[in-house]
Amino acid sequence: MFTALADAVLAVHLTWIVLVMIGALFTRGRRVLTAIHLLSLVWGIIVEAGPWPCPLTLLENFFETKAGAVLYQGGPYQGGFLLHYLDAVVYPDIPASLLATLGIGVCAINLAIYARRFARNRSRSRLNVTRMDSAGRDRSGR
Repeated sequence: MFTALADAVLAVHLTWIVLVMIGALFTRGRRVLTAIHLLSLVWGIIVEAGPWPCPLTLLENFFETKAGAVLYQGGPYQGGFLLHYLDAVVYPDIPASLLATLGIGVCAINLAIYARRFARNRSRSRLNVTRMDSAGRDRSGR
């Protein structure tokens, strides 16, 4: 049972990371999803930049311990989720500081996308306001 719970947390964790990385591609015009993604970006930056572990990593390690998992030196992995899985599969011996920097960079790119969208929407709103006369009628002929 605990192994299944650890696997479920692993799936949720991976889904969360994908949401953080590419969520801006799916949020245009969806305010609730945009809010969730913005919060996930802030959370991602806090977890990567700060000394606090991700709660999903702690939960996964807890379930693995309860399941009796014997991984790396006799227990659940140490360090962050990304470092553990990317180090084991894709990037052997990647420094944790580089991974954190890349993670923060991905979050910053997503935040820049939102800033651009906000600026563009704001300029469109101003354009629409200037086309109205004092009685609220459209002066642009529409």
